[in-house]
Amino acid sequence: MSTQSAEYPIDRIATPCRDERLVVAPSFTEGTFDSHAVDCPFVFSRDGRQGMTYVGWDGVGYQTALAWNDAEHGWGPGRVVLARDASDPLRRYNAALTSIARDNDLWSAGELRDFDGWHYGTFHAYPAAGYEAGPASIGFVRSRDPLHWEQTGAVLDPRDGGAWERGGLYKSWLLEHEGLFYTFYNAKDRDQWPWTEQTGLAVSSDLAHWTRHDANPVLSVGGPGSFDERFASDPCVLRDGDFWIMFYFGLAEDGHAREGFATSRDLRTWVKSKEILLDVGPAGSIDSLHTHKPAVMSWNGRLEHYYCAVTHRDPVRLGGYAQREMRGITRATGAGTPPPNTDRSPA
Repeated sequence: MSTQSAEYPIDRIATPCRDERLVVAPSFTEGTFDSHAVDCPFVFSRDGRQGMTYVGWDGVGYQTALAWNDAEHGWGPGRVVLARDASDPLRRYNAALTSIARDNDLWSAGELRDFDGWHYGTFHAYPAAGYEAGPASIGFVRSRDPLHWEQTGAVLDPRDGGAWERGGLYKSWLLEHEGLFYTFYNAKDRDQWPWTEQTGLAVSSDLAHWTRHDANPVLSVGGPGSFDERFASDPCVLRDGDFWIMFYFGLAEDGHAREGFATSRDLRTWVKSKEILLDVGPAGSIDSLHTHKPAVMSWNGRLEHYYCAVTHRDPVRLGGYAQREMRGITRATGAGTPPPNTDRSPA
């Protein structure tokens, strides 16, 4: 992976207008799937409706909900569509759906792809109860609609990968291009803090047999002083003309997460931009601690960039756990759709 600055203009994907409010927030109601936090947005469209999957944390583990955006009332209440399953060894404590194969075009509304009547998605799950407890694995699911999901294909296990991912696998992004499925995922090198998170790639023709890229991680952490010195995580991969754009977040030594991007011609070799795409907000704002976990689409003629916003808050005690942060989902928007991309070389 090249670390040189990409010759791709950041103004094409800039989203400077922040909502400055949460569009999806935790309930802080004990017994609900989203009692403690909501996280990991994925935005798409289906049949002309704008949808979002996101995960909720309830002190035990993650479950996944689906919400629809109503033009008059905004994002409606989430309905759990991928729940924990005590009988399933992978989903016993967690079921965090993080992407569904969609139209790859950055400037599209992200319509879900149909493969012989099925939508395909990817999720990750941790092996124990608690907040991201133990080395997580990645599984795959399919659905005839976005509401009812069943597991399919193989499981990506951290024990089968390189040393950089042995600590567990995190949020992943699934896409299909020219007959191959690509799963981009971030992972950590060890299960105990401090660890390093980086982004890798696995490919498959059938979701059942996966081959990890031999040059993993394809997106590595940056050098000392960079905004992604500790983490280069949570890929969102979309196409803009001749370029593939990977939106991702970095964690710096100052303890803040910020969003950046990288570009590629072939989905395998990535060139980072040195520019920060979305920085943390000022003190007292909803994203003063972290601005991270991107989900991007075009809607009503403009780019919409959803992300997880985190700030400190007075503790809320739920089930014996004191939640000391507000973790929810917000949006930043850009200008209208730009003119067609020209053939700019990334290096």
